[in-house]
Amino acid sequence: MKRYFGLIVLIVGILIAVVTTYRGASARALEAQREADFTRIQKEYLERVGWMRTNPDEGSYRQELAPFFKTYFEQVGSHQNRYKLSKEFDAYLVELEKRADKDERAADRKAFYDYTRKVFDQMREGRYKPQWTATDKGMRLDVVSSDVVKVLDKPQVRLQLVLWGAQREERTDGKVKKMVTSASFKTQWKLTDEKGKLVGEMTGEDPSMKVDFPERFIAEFPPQMVLGHYDMDQVPSEVKKMEITFNVSSRASSGGEATATYVWKLDVPSEWRLGAGQTWEGAEVSERPEEEIDPSKAARKK
Repeated sequence: MKRYFGLIVLIVGILIAVVTTYRGASARALEAQREADFTRIQKEYLERVGWMRTNPDEGSYRQELAPFFKTYFEQVGSHQNRYKLSKEFDAYLVELEKRADKDERAADRKAFYDYTRKVFDQMREGRYKPQWTATDKGMRLDVVSSDVVKVLDKPQVRLQLVLWGAQREERTDGKVKKMVTSASFKTQWKLTDEKGKLVGEMTGEDPSMKVDFPERFIAEFPPQMVLGHYDMDQVPSEVKKMEITFNVSSRASSGGEATATYVWKLDVPSEWRLGAGQTWEGAEVSERPEEEIDPSKAARKK
């Protein structure tokens, strides 16, 4: 018996190695299948999204939003069922918790996740209904909402933005892959009274909490979007109309650059205005030609 003991141990060892190798190979094959299936879902999404970004008819765009996202998230759900994946969309948070003690910016990263998750849930649950939308140069800009919020105990109008279709490129630095998105904002606000007289102007660069790769926080986030918001001071009580011009520049990896312009003209809601006698904080006085400030005077001179 002792003569065969070593041979038995050898055979058992070989069998264990074969089983381990087989399981490892099977796991890698399953992972490859899972990645290929998810890539297919994103590819099909990108094939359909071109129309959503460029549809010039605002009414049909709004009508098609819910079924468009429904199709995408149903595919995501089938993918999760097929590969027995979590449906909590919290893989980023799980990873963050594992290294929280070593990450000084863990709280900031969670804030960006929560910010992204809010928009993600709106899209996934059929609640994504932009307040205003426009398309130009193959990109669509949505003003999702304009709620009055408290920022450092001061009421401000938060313009929540979603940009569809900015150019981006995946770059590899060693073993690290990074998505680089090109989307630069320059925004101007023009405030006028009920007669068209200029009351004030404001300018802004990139929005706050800019998320140019939402899939970093939620892998299943619809691809090629940019999130962010502007916090706007409440305007003087005499302001009745507002014109907001969003200029967005996006450069392709091939070198071409598109600058899209979106102009939102609106009657200013009462909650956006200060009360009578309240001071417009942060305002700066500048000299302007009288005809430019009051168009009616320019008309009288002609």
